[in-house]
Amino acid sequence: MADDLQKGLDDVLVAESSLSHIDGDAGRLVYRGYDIKDLAREASYEEVLHLLWHGELPDRDALDSFVAELSAEYAVEEEVITTLRDLAEAGERPMAALRTAVSMLSASDAEETDPEDLDASLRKGRRIAAKVPTVLAAYDRLRNGQDPIDPREDLSYAANFLYMLSGEEPDDVAAETFDMALILHADHGLNASTFTGMVIASTLADTYSAVTGGISALAGSLHGGANQDVMETLLELDESDKDPTEWIRDAIDNDRRIPGWGHRVYNVKDPRAEILSKKSEELGETSGEKKWYDYAAAIEEYLTEEEDFPAKGLAPNVDFYSGTVYYQLGIDLDMYTPIFAMSRVGGWVGHVLEYQSDNRLIRPRARYVGPKDEEFVPIDER
Repeated sequence: MADDLQKGLDDVLVAESSLSHIDGDAGRLVYRGYDIKDLAREASYEEVLHLLWHGELPDRDALDSFVAELSAEYAVEEEVITTLRDLAEAGERPMAALRTAVSMLSASDAEETDPEDLDASLRKGRRIAAKVPTVLAAYDRLRNGQDPIDPREDLSYAANFLYMLSGEEPDDVAAETFDMALILHADHGLNASTFTGMVIASTLADTYSAVTGGISALAGSLHGGANQDVMETLLELDESDKDPTEWIRDAIDNDRRIPGWGHRVYNVKDPRAEILSKKSEELGETSGEKKWYDYAAAIEEYLTEEEDFPAKGLAPNVDFYSGTVYYQLGIDLDMYTPIFAMSRVGGWVGHVLEYQSDNRLIRPRARYVGPKDEEFVPIDER
């Protein structure tokens, strides 16, 4: 078994975790035993962070204390804003700007700690989670010629981000919807970015290094970014003057890949997609503009009934509806993956803490398939 090659580490167990579990056949996701549907409908993102980092849902006093500690860290150093301004002027992509900013945050963290001090790692993780929304909102405003807006400690994590982005306090529907989206993206087993962060953490590098690595892995098109692809597809549909069924049929006939369909783990509809589809519809009803939800729902209905698709075991994943949610919240398309990262910091930090509590350097091996027994020739004789 040790010599068996599992390319991409498919189904290879490399760690034990109590953070999240995915049942791909039943379409179920749980965080520390709690069904994601219950958490999304009843809890806040701050409660979920507490659950992932501390192992339990907080009571009211614990939550108030946790939120106070988190919100007290919202502000970022002026040097970070200056760098973001330079990156915006250079036209850097938001994910690259976020990666750079998180690295800078480590330089402004004055706490000198032992890398094996898990309480210190948690404090650093909390600072990262608190400051990432401020960084992203500031960058988006700077690249659009606007000044950053200072965070408000009296707003929730989700509402504060939307406020810093637009300058207007969001209504209850928008804040609740965005909070729910953050909960749904907070953790998802041992995905590529989480595993990257764990590999880095296993060397006893600090939390900033692990999160920076997670951001870098999430930036790849095979991991993050599908929700942006979905929205770009729906915008193309909107400009085509075709109805969704006709458009998707033409796309299939032309062998186009339909983003937001299928998943490496789920064999049925992603439970997160079920939740966000309802929120997308609610946003549309509130604004009086339901076409983005209607387009997505019509495509889902057609592909679910289309003979070729069920045979392939494909169903909507979380990205198929999250794009329509973010678009209706007025968020720029290339901010969707950075928002994914903003949410997933919770999971990355949780996995770093969990793995380092019983750490072993992650060191897999590769099967060598190169040449053997080559005769060395001195450089002047080659």
